Amino acid sequence: MKTKVLSLVAMFVLGTFTLFAGEKTEKFKVKGNCGMCEKTIEKAAKSVEGVLTADWNKESKMMEVKFDDSKTDVHKVHMAIAKAGYDTEMHKATDEAYNKLHGCCKYDRTDDKKSESHEGHSH
Repeated sequence: MKTKVLSLVAMFVLGTFTLFAGEKTEKFKVKGNCGMCEKTIEKAAKSVEGVLTADWNKESKMMEVKFDDSKTDVHKVHMAIAKAGYDTEMHKATDEAYNKLHGCCKYDRTDDKKSESHEGHSH
């Protein structure tokens, strides 16, 4: 009888733990152009430990990523994508990473330059 109670308690504890291990879905914009971009962006996101799924839509430029928030956070996903050469809403790729992209993957960065010129001025 005692072992049945213990196994029930153990199952209950494990059941509640999985509720707290949060599966979170985030959507955000990632700049890119083509199917090759899609593969690279999704691969970069999936390389982050805790990421369960990553899906980038080349038409809408929207990334949908599902991850375990007890293992990672959305900032790490943004950083991995930026490291692969793609600008996100939170992190900008370095020029070095961007320049390594294939010719057809080099997306337009001109609107970023406008916003950067305003950031340098103190008010």
